[in-house]
Amino acid sequence: MASVASLLMYTRRIGRYLFLFAGFLALAFPATSFSENSDKVEFKKEGKAVRTVSVDDLRALVRERSLEVFEPHERRNRVYPVLPARAVFDKVFGKDWKKAQEIVFTAIDGYQPSVPVKKFLDHDAYFAFADEDAAPFTLTNRLQNNEVVPLGPLYLVWNNIGSKELLEAGASNMPYQIKTIELKMKEAFPNMVPSSGSSEQIQRGFEHFRKHCVACHTINGDGGGKAPELNYPESIVEYIKPEYLKRWILAPQTIRYNTHMPALAEEISNREKVAGEIIAYLKAMSGVKRAPSGNPGDISR
Repeated sequence: MASVASLLMYTRRIGRYLFLFAGFLALAFPATSFSENSDKVEFKKEGKAVRTVSVDDLRALVRERSLEVFEPHERRNRVYPVLPARAVFDKVFGKDWKKAQEIVFTAIDGYQPSVPVKKFLDHDAYFAFADEDAAPFTLTNRLQNNEVVPLGPLYLVWNNIGSKELLEAGASNMPYQIKTIELKMKEAFPNMVPSSGSSEQIQRGFEHFRKHCVACHTINGDGGGKAPELNYPESIVEYIKPEYLKRWILAPQTIRYNTHMPALAEEISNREKVAGEIIAYLKAMSGVKRAPSGNPGDISR
């Protein structure tokens, strides 16, 4: 009986300590801290902070408008209140943003597309920040298991209706949940660039990878943080047969049920060729392995 009483006393004492510790955590990390800062977007240039602003701050800087776009995630047209991207860049970065090479967007979940500045100069891009009908700012992502995803604080959209080039790009270069916007004056992902003597097929594959894959995947540590590294220490081409790798790119659901990997955009007219060129690029990079930053050893072959 004495041992049972001691055990009960010990259990009560541990319970009090856990209660006090939980109270400390609640004070140190209040539940409202995330929601209060969830609409903040950080603007950077070559890794250095330029400005952190809220969506309301941006709306005060730039005149908003209403824009109808083809929504590739849902395969239908939608209307969003938006802010012109070029005007936002002018206000935050100044006119010199046009001299940059790339603009890298980082989403809350690690999705990280890099968009050439030239694309912003050639096409009209906008930041959506709400739903037109005051409904929740979300969409149903048909490309990823029909998941309902929040879009804020910012969602990059393009005036794509009537543009074959933009429609064919599908959802690439359309990140949502944007938390960081960074100017890159030079190549954003130097560790994934193939050698200068590579064939035209490999160079095209690299461009396809930059456009469709880099937002999620990394090569030698360069790229998005949402999906696995594909080249280091073992390349994906070294352990997946080419025919399965091609299926994985074109129709991932036929290999793994409920995968989050989206298929190469259906709007691309020559999908089979594009997939083949991506694989050619991956094969070329399998011989150019560089350790991601923070990992020891360079095992280039």
